[in-house]
Amino acid sequence: MSAPMAELHRDADHSGGPPLAGIVSAGRTAWLSAWQAFRRRVRWVAELLGRSAPQSLAAQFMIAGGLVSFVTMTLVGAVVANVIEDGVTRNAAAATALYVDSVIAPILPDMQKSEFLTEPVRHALDETLGQGALGKRLLSFRLWRRDGTVLYSKNGALTGKRFDPNPSLQRAFAGTLVATFDQVDDAESEAERDSGQPLLEIYAPVLQPWSGQVVAVTEFYEIATEFKRTLFYARLWAWLAVACATLALYLLLSTIVFRGSRIIASQSAALSSRVEELSELLAQNKSLRGRIQRASERVVALNEGYLRRLGADLHDGPAQLVALAAMKLDDPVLIAANSPSEDRKREIGDIRLSLDDALAEIRSICGGLILPHIETVQTAELITHAARAHEHRTGTKVRLALSDPQAPLSVSGKICIYRFVQEALSNSYRHAGGVGQAVSSALNAGRIVVEVSDTGPGFDLGQIRRDALGLAGLRERVKSLGGSFAVETSRGGTTLKMVLKPDGPDIS
Repeated sequence: MSAPMAELHRDADHSGGPPLAGIVSAGRTAWLSAWQAFRRRVRWVAELLGRSAPQSLAAQFMIAGGLVSFVTMTLVGAVVANVIEDGVTRNAAAATALYVDSVIAPILPDMQKSEFLTEPVRHALDETLGQGALGKRLLSFRLWRRDGTVLYSKNGALTGKRFDPNPSLQRAFAGTLVATFDQVDDAESEAERDSGQPLLEIYAPVLQPWSGQVVAVTEFYEIATEFKRTLFYARLWAWLAVACATLALYLLLSTIVFRGSRIIASQSAALSSRVEELSELLAQNKSLRGRIQRASERVVALNEGYLRRLGADLHDGPAQLVALAAMKLDDPVLIAANSPSEDRKREIGDIRLSLDDALAEIRSICGGLILPHIETVQTAELITHAARAHEHRTGTKVRLALSDPQAPLSVSGKICIYRFVQEALSNSYRHAGGVGQAVSSALNAGRIVVEVSDTGPGFDLGQIRRDALGLAGLRERVKSLGGSFAVETSRGGTTLKMVLKPDGPDIS
């Protein structure tokens, strides 16, 4: 019976003993426990993330990745440990069964012809199992018949008793070597359970030599102290391997995620900064758009005011003189043929004088409207030109105190300074009689400062309307170039002051 038994053990060793369903069944408890733990942790993480502030990508990965890695390690470790335990148990059981079969097989009779053991056979089994290495190795031994009858038991009290065949016994009669470790739960194994020792339970089929049929099953419990230690280290190394692999993968992914998180954080900060800058620029553009719109409206109003003043100057000056000349043309002295020649000459002289005055005033008005060639003119020369034109037009004197800073100035800036001096002197002449007129210019803190003053009686700024043509025009012209405009007045005189950057924008 040794050869067929060895063949059976080899088949059991290669075919895997319990199939994959048996392995899954053995690990079902671990799977269910791990799944429940996973669900509890997922619920806990969801509640944590729901209560806390938004986490960074790295923090989210630390929580979720760590949880998934732990659950994966638990599941894989449980499966691997179960597979290794099953393999180690099968291999140890096959070796023990082969050893026991080699010792017991010569003693047993032909079990197909005899369903009972004779007294000499039982005595031989008692001696074989009660002494020597096999006696120390096996805690108990039973020989089963197919109907669940114990043909022989090392514990003589069980011999001849019949029990319902358990699943392991049925599988053994089906030709499968069955082995379990520390799972003594059979009704007939009370003594083994009470032993308190680690036991390897083995069901080995007994085959008929020539037919290979299973004629009986041997059940024995091996004292597995060494096997327990071996199995413990096998499980430990399996768990360590799975834990190290999981940790290495987790650290690798953490490195990638942390690097990506830092890049995303820096890009997010840069993007936020850009958004803030763009928001500020949009607000500035909106403010500038409003200022430009208001300035455009004021420019239109100022131009209309200039046109009205120009019309008034033409109406009150040249137009009156021309009208006077036209009236004189209708004088009877000129029309009557018998008028004395002296009277006619006097009237014609008056008409010529009126027309000459009208022409002079028109030229004076045009002279105030036409700008000199200012592209290549320095600031001091430009101010001097405006002051001399005012003196020629009004017959007054203007005191100059100019310091030419030789600072680069745009065409728009030069036009602004020229019109400022021109309009300020004109206002001084109209409202203060041109008393003590003076113009000064200097470079202060990198800015051009121009002042026009007089020693007239001054005026009340509160009585001046904000849309007054002269001052409003000066203020808008200076501020449109980014400069500043100020008015100081008292009973001792009035001073108009403008400050302009040399490199101001050219809006000509």
